[in-house]
Amino acid sequence: MTIACATNFSDDARRACDIAALLARRMNVPLCLVHVLAGNLVRTFGDSICETAQATLRDECDRLRTTGIQVDSVLLTGEPEEELRDLVAKRGFQWVVAGTPRVDTPFRGLGGTVDRMAQLLEVPFLVVREGSGLEAWARGERPLRVMLGVDRSRPFEVAREWVKRLAKVGPVEVVAGRIVWVGSEAERLGLAHPHSYKDMSPELREALERESDSLLEPLRAEGLLVRSRLEPGLGRIADHLIALASEEQVDLLVVGTHQRRAIAKLWSVSQSARRLAPMSVVSVPVRAAEQGLEQEPPRVRSVLATTDFGEAGDRAIAYAFAITPPGGTVHLLHVEPAQATPEELQAARHQLELRVPAPEHDGSHKVELSVLTGDDIAGVITQAAERHCVDLVCMGTHGRTGVSRMVLGSVAQQVMARSDRPAVTVRMPRA
Repeated sequence: MTIACATNFSDDARRACDIAALLARRMNVPLCLVHVLAGNLVRTFGDSICETAQATLRDECDRLRTTGIQVDSVLLTGEPEEELRDLVAKRGFQWVVAGTPRVDTPFRGLGGTVDRMAQLLEVPFLVVREGSGLEAWARGERPLRVMLGVDRSRPFEVAREWVKRLAKVGPVEVVAGRIVWVGSEAERLGLAHPHSYKDMSPELREALERESDSLLEPLRAEGLLVRSRLEPGLGRIADHLIALASEEQVDLLVVGTHQRRAIAKLWSVSQSARRLAPMSVVSVPVRAAEQGLEQEPPRVRSVLATTDFGEAGDRAIAYAFAITPPGGTVHLLHVEPAQATPEELQAARHQLELRVPAPEHDGSHKVELSVLTGDDIAGVITQAAERHCVDLVCMGTHGRTGVSRMVLGSVAQQVMARSDRPAVTVRMPRA
């Protein structure tokens, strides 16, 4: 693995080179300094500017070699972000480091070279800002305090895996920051709608904390010290996350990115963090997962099984117990109409109890029973899956086709369309 550091020979770039050199030494990998000359400068000044840039690169390499690392350099001509992207692909660099844009750049660097590099690079991109924390960690003097932005998304997953890889280099303390819009989350989980954006009920907080713990479990499984912060927010998530990172006095903010472009960048957490955060920022592109970044394999620890007390539903319960490993949790759910009487609800719960396997057959599972009401059965199931933070939903299906399926619909089909959690549908064998 090699680290690349993009430099324009400014004071900020020099600081970034120093940090990149320390990181390379800590990781015992080579460092490559990259400078890209604009084509119009080469056309105007000719060979003289190329010779000057080459000499400056040599001086920087000589200076950094005093740290005991292997350093080489590359001088390119063209658009910096495009030339660097091509070089990264050609040389197989795993990280790219750059200095922050100057504070006097228009719109805090929006649309500038650093911003454009982040849009094109397919490897983790570290923007270095002032602060001794990252340098002290690279020197092996203390643990690195990292803020990891948390949500249920693919960008979070790749950022989480990058933090795991970083922790193999040196000790890391993680503060997991999750900013939530309480109204949207309450609706997703089927809980009472809050009175204001700061009104987080105990039930909502408990459900979100349980979900966050599940998302962060792979880090804790690696022995990392992880502390979670859950805060309500309104408006742009990035602003709240940056404020939380500042409050926690972290050394590094890590976010995943879809590398949005054009107007979609207005809602990009990574883009705003690179521009506005007072600490160093790493943005990990989703495409980095295709470049050798390890991926956490899925694990099934809890399954939601739904039944209408028909044959297909009962078969789904059997499959749920078969899929769930020993020690896992099986949530059994039945949905009654909204106007169901207390007697009908009690009878339904009794029917669920009868479907729990005997102790000698249940595989040492934890079992939780729920009888809920609602006329939108698929919505009730989807919200229950979110509240319980299950890894898998198991449902029976009647296997209707053609006109009957279009007219009657399919609860299983609606659940799969409305939930992003994996689902298993169980059909009865053909007669």
